[in-house]
Amino acid sequence: MSFNILNNEISEIQNADKALELNQQIKNLIQSSKVVLFMKGNAQMPQCGFSANSVAILKALGVSFKTFNILNDPEIRQGLKEYSNWPTFPQLYVNNQLIGGNDIITEMYQSGELQEVLKN
Repeated sequence: MSFNILNNEISEIQNADKALELNQQIKNLIQSSKVVLFMKGNAQMPQCGFSANSVAILKALGVSFKTFNILNDPEIRQGLKEYSNWPTFPQLYVNNQLIGGNDIITEMYQSGELQEVLKN
């Protein structure tokens, strides 16, 4: 399967539904797209090098994905660390499953494993 970079859609999730309990808010965000990147900033303006690198990898693969700027929502930022048991950002979710942070994303991309995960 090849990825067509011209057809990828990148959008930002603006906010969580604050009427819901925190874990449900996080689940809804994760389930909002096949590929969700929780990051500092957004795809157009990453606020850290790790987030920028993760966005660049996803763009290079031409996949559609959504981002969530954790800097705009401290409650989601802290809650996601506990929910995922992963202390750092960015955090990449594919098919509702945590893939990992920038180091893992980069290693998986270089080995071709990330491309395989994204095909499913």
